[in-house]
Amino acid sequence: MDLDNKCCCGGENKEKIKIDEILARYSGKKGALIPILQEIQNLYNYLPKDVLEYVAETTDNPISQIYGLVTFYAQFHLNPRGRNIIRVCQGTACHVRGGKTILQAIEKQLGIKAGHTTEDLRYTLETIACVGACGLAPVMQINDDTHGRLTTEKLASILERYK
Repeated sequence: MDLDNKCCCGGENKEKIKIDEILARYSGKKGALIPILQEIQNLYNYLPKDVLEYVAETTDNPISQIYGLVTFYAQFHLNPRGRNIIRVCQGTACHVRGGKTILQAIEKQLGIKAGHTTEDLRYTLETIACVGACGLAPVMQINDDTHGRLTTEKLASILERYK
């Protein structure tokens, strides 16, 4: 693994410097792998394969252990994610009030299925079991914003705000 000449995902050495700073901050600390991965994911919005290999080599952890950790916790992502994360509630109240129809309409508008990201990395579409805003059903979250009492007619104007 050689991040000296080419860093992760076509990036530059400044990314490697940031990664090395993170690794140095946690050097010798027991149980530091999760915080290391969280900070690195904050840099890229996901965990690139070459970065995970570099972390494995640098921390002396087997890559299998790192992949086991990353695939166990839902907070970690192995694929690029969009700038805007859309979470469409599929909980009971939202389901009863048309959450599935909202999800299908968004999938059609974005041209992707839930669990995927648009090619331009603008949106990642996910489902969530419950947002906790049942009185506003059907509901979706885009980043930290909650949108309730959704109709398919409202979706285009809401998505337009997040370009």
